[in-house]
Amino acid sequence: MPKTSFTREQIRSFAQLSPFELKDTFIRIAKAAQDGEPGQKGTSQTQMLNAGRGNPNWIATGPREAFLALGHFALSESRRVWTADDLGGMPEPAGSGARFDAFVRRHPDLPGVDLLRRCVEYAVERFGFDKDAFVHELTDSSIGDNYPVPDRVLTHTEQVVRGYLADELFGGRPPAGNLSLFATEGGTAAMCYIFDSLMKNGILRKGDRIALMVPVFTPYIEIPELDTYAFDVVHVEASRFAETGVREWRYPEEEIEKLADPSVKLVCVVNPSNPPSLALGEPVRTQLREIVATRNPNLLIVTDDVYGTFVEGFRSLAADLPRNTLLVYSYSKHYGCTGHRLGVIGLNDDNVVDEMLANLPAAEKERLNRRYGTLSLEPEKIRFIDRLVADSRQVALNHTAGLSLPQQVMMVLFSLFDLLEEGRAYKERIRGIVRRRLGLLLEGARMKIADDPLRAAYYVELDLLAEAERVHGKDFAEFLVKNYEPVDPLFRLAEQTGVVLLNGGGFDGPEWSVRVSLANLDDLDYLKIGHQLRRIFDDYEEEWRTARAAG
Repeated sequence: MPKTSFTREQIRSFAQLSPFELKDTFIRIAKAAQDGEPGQKGTSQTQMLNAGRGNPNWIATGPREAFLALGHFALSESRRVWTADDLGGMPEPAGSGARFDAFVRRHPDLPGVDLLRRCVEYAVERFGFDKDAFVHELTDSSIGDNYPVPDRVLTHTEQVVRGYLADELFGGRPPAGNLSLFATEGGTAAMCYIFDSLMKNGILRKGDRIALMVPVFTPYIEIPELDTYAFDVVHVEASRFAETGVREWRYPEEEIEKLADPSVKLVCVVNPSNPPSLALGEPVRTQLREIVATRNPNLLIVTDDVYGTFVEGFRSLAADLPRNTLLVYSYSKHYGCTGHRLGVIGLNDDNVVDEMLANLPAAEKERLNRRYGTLSLEPEKIRFIDRLVADSRQVALNHTAGLSLPQQVMMVLFSLFDLLEEGRAYKERIRGIVRRRLGLLLEGARMKIADDPLRAAYYVELDLLAEAERVHGKDFAEFLVKNYEPVDPLFRLAEQTGVVLLNGGGFDGPEWSVRVSLANLDDLDYLKIGHQLRRIFDDYEEEWRTARAAG
């Protein structure tokens, strides 16, 4: 294949963009190649394969059917109260459990109704719910006729989601104490709320030192750089190699040791990581426990555990260090529901944030009392988890805060489905999907990665420079660095093959690495992507050999 038609200067200019903005450039290039536009090297036979974004191409159908069945029951409850053309009333709590049972008996063939019944029965049994109260919460919430009350998260919803997190993120062994939850508009909203409230409450200040465990999802890189925060960022790098040319994507002890410095006030980690897609191992977790116990007791940890369900026996840092950890979780990837925007923030009731609030100087406390004074006669007693809710609505609109109630119902049904037998089977199927795709990608690319039982395999990050050294030695790797920009392979892939990947350097990973999402294309597409990646790699090798022969 020929080189890309873009100059090195053009490529260097584009490389300044965020990976997700650069992806749009690659998509335009790939579409032009697919359409065979004049001046492009592709033909109409070129198939665009966009593995740049992590939106899965699967969905969980069972919980959605249960939600639709619940909608039929909810409308019958509304019409029972007030019957007129297209006009109903607000469902009544008393007797709703018995009416639900009767509805299920009358409609045994309604899709989703049996799963809905079993979800309700499981929740009542496991969490000790009053059936009328639980069914009414589901019913009233599914039609969305009320504001969220409590605004942070509905009462039964919180208990169900807490049970789901205990099983999936805490390995069935939740830490001591109560985990309070704030239901948010996906994990992205959770991230924004946390940074904002930590600043508003004086826990973090502009210019403070924080740490990022990298490579990491790009918003964690970009938010601290905003002039609102201007944080002094310390990078904790996953820099270990299993062997020459094969990255482990693990953190050496000396990198984690950076967090022992008390000037580091907060560390952000995506666990399992994005893009390498590996859960933290026990050595790192043990070292973090020691650092918090002995040298940096007020270290705040924000852990984004969206991919935790893809690792067998996953255990969150929120289980290891509950007092120090703000947990962020989103249902988006597991259930194929990015459009639903379902996320939670979890914080143990015994936590260092509330402790730090209590120890603020008198002037700071007075400032915060004025900020939250319209919410309580004792604003200083408002917990941080509840300040997050108020801050999400600029405090003044706290009375209308909270995640949409139909969305909270969907969260409940996803959680309960997971706790049933078919939910466990679904989980094994989606784990199998991404692992199969990883195998096909590596087969096509003829590349080697480290074996790791804690691999989520939702993404994979491939270091092309390390691969160059592994296959052809340092001379080849040095030739690439000298003659091409690190994102040159991605321009070639988009322009010549229609393949769209993201640059790993944009995630604060190695500059010559690429991120491949294993979630959003058909299985055999990953074999094709692997073949195209190898073709580009072979082109570089040919150019290197030609240059050596001429030189």
